[in-house]
Amino acid sequence: MAYSNNYNRILTFFLLLFFAFSSYSQENKYTIVIDPGHGGKDPGNTGNGYLEKNIALKIALGLGEVLKKNSNYNIIYTRKDDRFIDLFKRAQIANDANADLFLSIHCDAHNSNAYGAGTFVLGLHANDRNFQIAKKENSVIFLEDNYEQKYDGFDPNNPESVISLVLMQEEYLDQSINAANFIQQSFVRNLNRKNRNVKQAGFIVLKYTYMPSVLVETGFLTNKNEGKYLNSLKGQSEMSIAIADAIDRYFSNKNKEVSEYEINSKSDINKEDQYFFKIRIGVGSKLIPLKSYNFNGLNNLTYQKENGLYKYFFEKTSDYKTALKNLRIAKGKGYKDSFIVLFKNGLKYSLDKYLSEIEK
Repeated sequence: MAYSNNYNRILTFFLLLFFAFSSYSQENKYTIVIDPGHGGKDPGNTGNGYLEKNIALKIALGLGEVLKKNSNYNIIYTRKDDRFIDLFKRAQIANDANADLFLSIHCDAHNSNAYGAGTFVLGLHANDRNFQIAKKENSVIFLEDNYEQKYDGFDPNNPESVISLVLMQEEYLDQSINAANFIQQSFVRNLNRKNRNVKQAGFIVLKYTYMPSVLVETGFLTNKNEGKYLNSLKGQSEMSIAIADAIDRYFSNKNKEVSEYEINSKSDINKEDQYFFKIRIGVGSKLIPLKSYNFNGLNNLTYQKENGLYKYFFEKTSDYKTALKNLRIAKGKGYKDSFIVLFKNGLKYSLDKYLSEIEK
């Protein structure tokens, strides 16, 4: 009987340990959607006779294989062979998977002898070069059926179309920049690639995703040496490994993040504290004049510059119910991804923490 009781205790212990470990693993399981650019009837750029669609696919598949070695990653591809997929569909695959990170893999081209690897996140074009890169990648929509209805009349050839494109998907920009920085650092540190830095541009494929998203330009096929490198097994393998290393660092760093609101917080609300709510509607690298016509008819606009980015806000109120009403107004004006930001004594404060405190 004693033996049986001991056996049951041991069995129970290991079962609890197993379920605890399983729960921990599930909590730390990350879904990564890898998007090989172009495909099928869309070859991408063909610098020096190479096909971007083929090289992007090989790097993407190699990246997935490296990441699959980590049991905490769930890998999904937008394509695994040579087929054409709408830009909207690529984003939809990531959204349906509730992905934690979206990576779109590409190769660059230029009429000069430019070289080096770069990363892009969604944003306003800082210069004509960034616009031309986005224009090239976005022009694939002309190969799609009903593209005018699907993309709400977006014109890849018109820089003004990008403003409305960018300001509607802002919640994940900071995380996207963080992921892009890790990828860029890995290219430089591990492969000694020329650093073309993290840039912002209006890529459609990034606009429609609802998670941190990065477009990677792995190099220039129009550069003879770089094109040869990217078309080689060695080059493709090294690029895959470098990106995988960056992703590991990104998620490792993400796990270590401590909420900015945990420091100097109190368990109860001090009535003398000043609270007010604003609606964040967008963020970008360039300052947009706070005119109603630039923001779909919204007024009472402000901005805050933080880490080189301009964050745009609509309205200001000390009443939460009014803030909810303002949020509905912003969403009704087209800013579907806008959200409430709470400030306490002029500093950002956790809205969830505030709501839990006032319920006590």
